[in-house]
Amino acid sequence: MKTIAVIGAGTMGNGIAHTFAQSGFTVKLIDVSEKSLDKGMATIAANLDRMLSKGTITQDDVAKTITNIITYTDIKDGVVGADLVVEAATENVELKLNIFKQLNEYCSHNTILATNTSSISITQIGAVVAHPERVIGMHFMNPVPIMKLVEIIRGYNTSDEVTKIIMNLSEKLGKVPVEVNDYPGFVANRILMPMLNEAIETLYNKVAGVYEIDTVMKLGMGHPMGPLQLADFIGLDVCLAILNVMYDGFKNPKYAPCPLLVNMVRAGKLGVKSGEGFYDYSESKKAEKISKQFL
Repeated sequence: MKTIAVIGAGTMGNGIAHTFAQSGFTVKLIDVSEKSLDKGMATIAANLDRMLSKGTITQDDVAKTITNIITYTDIKDGVVGADLVVEAATENVELKLNIFKQLNEYCSHNTILATNTSSISITQIGAVVAHPERVIGMHFMNPVPIMKLVEIIRGYNTSDEVTKIIMNLSEKLGKVPVEVNDYPGFVANRILMPMLNEAIETLYNKVAGVYEIDTVMKLGMGHPMGPLQLADFIGLDVCLAILNVMYDGFKNPKYAPCPLLVNMVRAGKLGVKSGEGFYDYSESKKAEKISKQFL
């Protein structure tokens, strides 16, 4: 396996492209927006420079990583000749199904098709392509170049051979792959998202404020960041989308998103990416200033 196509140049997509390219793979980074590709490449360059300044990589590593990435705005051109395609588009079922229908048309039947979805059914995605045994979940964690875990999700039809190939490939990237089965939220988000939602409920019910909730979880539970800060970092729209997938999948009210979360997403308060969520990021990307709404 030498050539990897990554669909989507956003936070996860550029991180996945960076990780494969740094490991010596030829990467074809695809996004319909030239602006998104430029921003994604700028992010990769900035992250490499940060790693260089810390002494974890050399200038030669930086140059080779950038050289290994080719950008495309046309999905058909981008996936030609790829041994593996990793879809990292927005967490939207219809969008992902549409992408995989295109991959079914443009890719060889031998190409492994992976999705970085954090909650959507691999079996459902695999159902829209011929040879669904080659469809698998490859859920990286953010920030991708740093975080070690990759959730490897087997759909109902995913073959043992494809699973083994992707497990081994993840190890070549320096990651720790963990194989899980295909149920809404998988493992990571099935456990994480209800906790974040409960923190938002705690704020919504005025049990405590933003600072207090995050401080309790950081100092009392040893979490590196509080749940509200983490929700901002992930993106409140992403949290809402994942909770909706789990609520629809399980029909269990414990997964129902908090009304405050729903309203914040409707208002465009998405966290770090929009400049405001539970914290105000207008002056700093660090969660240092609580949003005026919660003071």
